[in-house]
Amino acid sequence: MAIATLGAVVLDCPDPLALAEFYASLIGGTAEVDEEGRWADLEGHGGTRLAFQKAAGHVPPQWPSAEGSQQFHLDLTVEDLDAAEEQVLALGAKLLERGPADRDWRVFADPVGHPFCLCAC
Repeated sequence: MAIATLGAVVLDCPDPLALAEFYASLIGGTAEVDEEGRWADLEGHGGTRLAFQKAAGHVPPQWPSAEGSQQFHLDLTVEDLDAAEEQVLALGAKLLERGPADRDWRVFADPVGHPFCLCAC
């Protein structure tokens, strides 16, 4: 028997609303921010809740680096890897690793440096 269920994945960032809006453009949903701007939730995207917490002095993880460990990343499934890459780059993502042409995934960083992968179906 499980002890708990996953309630949310929370990302530290300098601007919770801006990062929530980036992910809303990427996976759908609507960004909702608290009155103080310290916390934002991504609502209505149909998956595990994503939340964004203001972190003073946020230092983005490094990909790949033993010294600036990524700690975790999101794998996002797409149908057309090339089209999805073009769209996330237009939203402000940065390509970190494409690798050989036969790979079915690519690594990106969101606008504040959290790594995520686009993975072909």
